[in-house]
Amino acid sequence: MKSLCGIECEDCEMFKDNKCYGCKNTDGCPFGKKCWIAKYVEIGGEDNFEELKSQLIKEFNSLNIDGMSKVENLYALNGNFINLEYVLPNNKKVKFLDDDEIYLGNQLKCEFNDNEIKKCYGLVANINFILVCEYEESGNNPEIIIYKRR
Repeated sequence: MKSLCGIECEDCEMFKDNKCYGCKNTDGCPFGKKCWIAKYVEIGGEDNFEELKSQLIKEFNSLNIDGMSKVENLYALNGNFINLEYVLPNNKKVKFLDDDEIYLGNQLKCEFNDNEIKKCYGLVANINFILVCEYEESGNNPEIIIYKRR
């Protein structure tokens, strides 16, 4: 079954583990509240959603972050998977995303990786903001590179 945003639900671990019933089966509310992507598709259609994804890809690529390869695609991701905990200057830890929200994002390897340290860039977006962070394997030691309103 395809979701409203084009994802194949059967390929998702959360669907397989019955933690998500898919947005078509839940009227666009796979985690209890209305998914902004489902609402976007409902209002403007799939073509409009693809146009939004293309615009977000252009925005990420225009950041010209050293070591970050070109963004080719963005995927619908559950906040629970990508909501990293960042350490603020006062040593408090904070998460910026909502675990039950769906975001568009991707993970890109840093082009400057060596044999000892392997870093990745995490990209996250919705209608209101884009975020780029850098982290080590398994999401360890994340640092925000850019967080900006759209």
